Amino acid sequence: MPQLTPEQLIEEQLRAAQGGGGVIEYLLHRLKPHLPPWLAGIGTGLVSWPAHIYWADNAAAAAGLTLASVALTGATWAVGKATTSQRRMHSAVTVAAGSGWFTAAAIAGPAAGPLPGLYFIGAPALALSWNIRQILRRNPDATGSADGGIWEKVGLAKTLTTKAQAAPNKATIGYQLPGGELTNDDVSKALPKLASALDVPPNAVRHATDPESASRGEIVIVPHDLLKNTVPCPGPSHPGGSIADPVHVGIYEDGTEAGMFFPGEAAAARNAMHLLVMGMTGSGKSEGALTALAEIFTRRDVIVWGSDPAKAEQTFGPLLPAFDWVALDVPSTKAMVAALHSVIPARTAWLARYGYKQWEPTCAKTQADGSPGMPYLVGWFEEAAKTIRETDEDAFTGIAQEARSAGVSLVVSMQRASHTQVSTDTRASLGSSWCHGVRNDTDAGFALDDDVLDAGAKPHVWKDKKPGYSYLVANGIPETFWATPLRDYLSGREYLEWVVLTFARIRATADPVTAQVAAKTAGRSYTQRSRYPLPGTTDTQPAQEGPTMPTGAPHDFERANDDRAFTAYDGDGQDDDHADEDLDDIDPEQELPQPTTVVQFAERPPAKPKIQLTPKQARQAMEDVLDEFEAEGRTIVRPNDFMEHCDRHGRSRSWVSGQVAQFVISGRLAETDETGVYRIVRDAEDEAA
Repeated sequence: MPQLTPEQLIEEQLRAAQGGGGVIEYLLHRLKPHLPPWLAGIGTGLVSWPAHIYWADNAAAAAGLTLASVALTGATWAVGKATTSQRRMHSAVTVAAGSGWFTAAAIAGPAAGPLPGLYFIGAPALALSWNIRQILRRNPDATGSADGGIWEKVGLAKTLTTKAQAAPNKATIGYQLPGGELTNDDVSKALPKLASALDVPPNAVRHATDPESASRGEIVIVPHDLLKNTVPCPGPSHPGGSIADPVHVGIYEDGTEAGMFFPGEAAAARNAMHLLVMGMTGSGKSEGALTALAEIFTRRDVIVWGSDPAKAEQTFGPLLPAFDWVALDVPSTKAMVAALHSVIPARTAWLARYGYKQWEPTCAKTQADGSPGMPYLVGWFEEAAKTIRETDEDAFTGIAQEARSAGVSLVVSMQRASHTQVSTDTRASLGSSWCHGVRNDTDAGFALDDDVLDAGAKPHVWKDKKPGYSYLVANGIPETFWATPLRDYLSGREYLEWVVLTFARIRATADPVTAQVAAKTAGRSYTQRSRYPLPGTTDTQPAQEGPTMPTGAPHDFERANDDRAFTAYDGDGQDDDHADEDLDDIDPEQELPQPTTVVQFAERPPAKPKIQLTPKQARQAMEDVLDEFEAEGRTIVRPNDFMEHCDRHGRSRSWVSGQVAQFVISGRLAETDETGVYRIVRDAEDEAA
């Protein structure tokens, strides 16, 4: 195959990637680089005839043509000084032979004497010599071609083109930089110029470096945007499976599904994931979150604690019944953050007791001693900037640094993760990022590392004009995909409700260790947390049979065998098993029949008698109740916590509040940042003070 210049190689690969041309057009395209010397020879022969008619027997013209021939040959030699000696000599000989023959033909005539023979032998010979020279530039033993072309245009002169591969809508160009003159950083800086030279969008050109070389890498060019059409969610990827399986959230431009891994895996040398989700208003960040959460809610061994103190029910909406705990205001969000801090040491202690170095799917099963398993825990905080403002800029730092070994993943979602919104320690501890459109390149740097941006990731090009476009940089995802755009799956409300209802029976609940610590730390914020009814019901418990796991074969329940799980959903939000029921015969205005039998189930239990206490005895009762709370390990109390005990003593709420104030004055309780919430001061703290 004849060797082309780098510019021609790239144009050819883009041409193939765009799918153009038949056989004839392909052959003409391959012959074009070899036609110029032949066209020059044919043109010289044709022009010699009118030149002879005009200048025949003209001595002045003969002298002028001779001088012009000599001057042109000399100029060729002089200009060729910058190139190789072989090319310089070859060019000068070609110009001298061509101009000399033209001068003789113009004066004596193209058919005079030996001129026809010289033309028909010399012209093809010179043209073939240039063709041979061009073909021999492809040296199989060399690392590439150092021809100029597009590399020189973008400031990468002397760069070798080592390979060129084409796929549908994708061209891959390998390169070798001149040692000691250029580095891969120079290639990254040249990407905008390369996109301009090829007339493609700015983020259509990406750069992948060779980790073992500072001078080798690949340029990937994707000329057409294949993600412009909305991609509906295809359904659960691992229905009834484990959270250890990838959570699919979208599709890359080459058709590969984008999947994120939450738990770590020792065999794959992968740590548990903490995720930063970022994107400006209108970038589709929340829709991507709903798709990811819906995928999580189809798994059997994970619970989710979710928070959105800014939009409340607006974001989570149809998924609310699937959460183990959801906090939709600032006080309950603070309690959730505190509970996450507290459950980490308790969960790690449980894992260590049963010999686990980190969470794995077997942790969620009943243990050898009969103890219940521990499901994975995902803490998902939407609009986390508000949470940080209302608590502390390092509210999530400790969780992010310690939770991985406890089977906990932290997801922090915000519009702009600047240093004024979240501490650099928190951002560094999160590790993974899911970046949607942002306002400028400065904002992009808050979510994506420099090497990802240098490789061609440009979320600031999208802004809010392309909702659902994103970059996913996380453990378990090949680095070649970090700078590759993906389109988030779009999940409609009907699909989300179907997920919540269908998988309610297999969805995990909090294990005793996590639930007990959360209850002690968050108090009623956890024990009396809101429970939302399943779609179409008024019951917070599962109301219909969902897909169940085959006994002893937890991993056999895959998408291919999940006909039962999908029979209830076809995209219209209706249960097709009952779609044919005829309800036309029911008259909603018809009066109900009169009851014929009244059944008395039980008598109302008598009220507990109130115990009459003196003021001194009542105060002592309050002291005893506080001692009980402290013995239970509780750290947070509210005045309402005392009312259950004090109502039967005939004391009012105002009296209870006054006693709580006395506890604060005496040092038994300490105020917190939240109004009406107090921290129990233990004896050890008093002694330290």
